[in-house]
Amino acid sequence: MFTLTRRSLIAAGTALAIAGFATAAMAQDKVQLRFSAVFSDQDIRAGMMQRFADGIGEGFDYQGYYGGTLFKQGTELVALQRGNLEMGNIAPQDISNQIPEWSALTSAYLFRDADHLRTFFASDVGKEMSQMVEDRLKVKILGPTYFGSRQVGLRVDKKIETPADMAGIKLRMPGGDAWQFLGQALGANPTPMAYAEVYTGLQTGAIDGQDNPLPNVQNMKFYEVMSQIVLTSHLVGYDLLTISLDTWNALSPEQQAKVQEAADAAIAWSTAEHIKREEELAAFFKEQGLQIYKPDVDAFRTHAQKMYLESDLAKDWPEGLIDRINAL
Repeated sequence: MFTLTRRSLIAAGTALAIAGFATAAMAQDKVQLRFSAVFSDQDIRAGMMQRFADGIGEGFDYQGYYGGTLFKQGTELVALQRGNLEMGNIAPQDISNQIPEWSALTSAYLFRDADHLRTFFASDVGKEMSQMVEDRLKVKILGPTYFGSRQVGLRVDKKIETPADMAGIKLRMPGGDAWQFLGQALGANPTPMAYAEVYTGLQTGAIDGQDNPLPNVQNMKFYEVMSQIVLTSHLVGYDLLTISLDTWNALSPEQQAKVQEAADAAIAWSTAEHIKREEELAAFFKEQGLQIYKPDVDAFRTHAQKMYLESDLAKDWPEGLIDRINAL
């Protein structure tokens, strides 16, 4: 009886070992896709990435890291380039730090809306700019992820009608020359601050305001420490869903098609959700006691575009790029 039990145990152990090796082998066969983003796991774009993960299927090992838990804001691009990350949510401003020509795509009042943004990236000129990123940075852009038009949110009660009214306002902007110049183009005193620190910065008065699309204001609860939202609509907010070129080139044509198809579907869903949320949130913020109003947007547009065209940034812009974008 003992011998039989012992043999059974050995056989069972062998079977478990074989199963374990098989499971490990299957895991190794899967393509690892670690994704890093600064947005929270409650963000619409986290839902976008879940849809992406569902869309690519079982042949991939997708791992999503949100809230800057894997890489801090602004460091994801370098991580992709160094092979430390497979996928990232990259701000166009971060790209412009390495490719000055891309600063044109971060300028105020360039894209009219989400549809204009999508049309641009699908156009020949959009493909030329995307190819520039592949050639110089070794990163492939899967698509632009719209997250709403950026608006100015302030803790102070000062009424804002024109850029002149923004004088002296400490407006939080992300780090980097492109972001800081955008703050200047609005007439404010831009102050670099990490995204995760903005709530406390508003609460303590370290900053007077921040600029973000309305869904971000809700997700991060900035409205709890603000008194007003000025609907400047100064920038169509978008990031770029990217994959390292080494990772992309290692995929089979069938896998590449699956990844692109899943990305396209997920981005389309996310865009629609953001547009819907923007329409709902103005009423929500009013219910929370915030003042919501539109300033002289033409004055902001004229001032901002003049500053960009007269700046050193514009010297790097490809000739005719802005006209080609406006014509779309």
